[in-house]
Amino acid sequence: MSFRGNRRGKGDSFRINEDIEEGQNGRHVRNGGDSMLRSSSSMKIFEPDHWFSQSWRIIFGVSCVIAIAMDPLFFYVPVIDEDKKCIGLDKKLRTTAIILRSVTDIIGVINIILQFHSGYKDEKSGDEINDPWKIARRYLWPYFLIDILVILPLPQVFILIIFRELRGSKSLNTRKVLNCIVFLQYVPRIFQIYQSWKDPNKRADKLSETPMWVKAAFNFSLYIIASHVLGAFCYFLSIQRETACWHRACVNKECSESSFNCDHSLGNYTFLNDVCIISPPNTTPNTTFFDFGIFLGVLQSGVMQSKSFSDKFFQCFWWGLRNLSSLGQNLQTSNYIWESLFTILISLFGLLLFSYFIGNLQLYMQFETERTEEKRKKAEEEMNEKKKKAEVEREKMNEAKHPIEIWMFKHRFPEQMKEDIRPNVINSLERKQDVNVKNLLHHLPEELRNKAKRFLYLELLKKLPVLENINEQVLLKICDSLKPVYYNEKSYIVREGDPIDETVFITDGVAWSYSTSNNGEAISGSSSLAERLEKGDFFGGELLEFVLKNPSLPQLAISPRTVKTHGPIEGFALMAEDLKNIVCKNWLRLGEGQSEPFAAYVVQAAWRRHHEKKNLEKSSQGGR
Repeated sequence: MSFRGNRRGKGDSFRINEDIEEGQNGRHVRNGGDSMLRSSSSMKIFEPDHWFSQSWRIIFGVSCVIAIAMDPLFFYVPVIDEDKKCIGLDKKLRTTAIILRSVTDIIGVINIILQFHSGYKDEKSGDEINDPWKIARRYLWPYFLIDILVILPLPQVFILIIFRELRGSKSLNTRKVLNCIVFLQYVPRIFQIYQSWKDPNKRADKLSETPMWVKAAFNFSLYIIASHVLGAFCYFLSIQRETACWHRACVNKECSESSFNCDHSLGNYTFLNDVCIISPPNTTPNTTFFDFGIFLGVLQSGVMQSKSFSDKFFQCFWWGLRNLSSLGQNLQTSNYIWESLFTILISLFGLLLFSYFIGNLQLYMQFETERTEEKRKKAEEEMNEKKKKAEVEREKMNEAKHPIEIWMFKHRFPEQMKEDIRPNVINSLERKQDVNVKNLLHHLPEELRNKAKRFLYLELLKKLPVLENINEQVLLKICDSLKPVYYNEKSYIVREGDPIDETVFITDGVAWSYSTSNNGEAISGSSSLAERLEKGDFFGGELLEFVLKNPSLPQLAISPRTVKTHGPIEGFALMAEDLKNIVCKNWLRLGEGQSEPFAAYVVQAAWRRHHEKKNLEKSSQGGR
């Protein structure tokens, strides 16, 4: 009996009957049910999808397979002594087989205990059952009986009984019954394996996820184990057929009550060599007195007399594999009914395995075909999706290229500079960066960006009266520090009375500059008229004059006018702090009358630094 349970799909923790509420008289009453639990009962119920449930199901299934492979070892325990015509036992192999069987039986006992702690899913309602009484009722019939039958030590006991006393012809009938009992124990064992592997392989999607080599190995292992079991039965039945011949011969020689156990045998049975004749290979079998049928080949091999387990195992394994693969077609049976039943079993079992293999092969091929088709469809969908995305990106890029060309045309860049700008902007588009077509300078490398700034703004700066005497190198540095700006329609750039911290040069668009009275009413005269500012104009020129006269910038000039955009405005801004830093570093290159304030400012700044350094040294010496 496997650790049963169906997958629920959620959670992997084990549940302790949380829906049991305490009732009267110290008992617990389950909500919605009539089953009772004593107050001392606190059983842990494992959910079917708990990791321990799944792991144990696999462990138990593997142990069942190992048990089927280990049980036939008991059949190799008997050994024929042809000189004394008796049967002994391979005690070393017997001990090994008992230990291995005991280990699998212990696992079986643990599995029986765990079954009472294993929740399950009702097949009709789909509800998960965690009531211990319902779990117990479900398990006790028929699964508990099957698990008990499996762990019964039938091979250990019956095989030893069969060969303990081989007295008289009546023992032959006893051995037949015991043989059937030992063989029938394989039926519940196979049922256990089926139950253990049924749930993990029940869903097609799980089976389809299993690697092909695992599926092939599983089917191959079935043939290997079946061949091993049939080979062991053949060895065991071959010994019984030879002892049956001895008993038949003893009927005529008045030794029918003699024992053929090597531990008790005292008689002289050399006459059996003339009666129970095992014909040499490649000769016509002597069936005058006794027909060994399909077991003659195994008896001729001499493995019955060998205590080498490897010799017996491989010879009998080959016998089982060969006849299972050929469905027993080459077996020549005698008129012994149990021998005929054994060969029928070989044919049916071989046919069953072959049908199972073909069925699984078709199932696996179907799964592989479906999975391949799903992968193909998924690949096609992904490819189509990529094509759509590429098409969208291509359209976006084409749409973005048009305003780029308009921007370069509007600013009248030379062709060589256009050729330098295009790949850099397109590269930003390909990297899926947001490209601001109103400020493409941001996407250019520093050297090309400064080059474009100088092309756009240098001539305009030279026209400013306040900068006309400044060295061109200083103007180039001012150009490099300019920052592109953009203002939306109907927005205020600066208001009257606000400090001026930047000078803005217009490269595209129209703005209005106007002044108002202190109370917000328009003043009379020409100053009440709004001045139109367009491409080539600037505002905030007071900043330039103020910085050139006051390099320390203790104060900022106040705007005497309000500047408001008429439509979108593009331009560039010269910030007060940037202008101050540039001029302070290059004051020697300023024009006549402009360098004196900066010279004084530089001397004052140097003196302040020197004075601060001296104070710091004095304070550090005083602290020592």
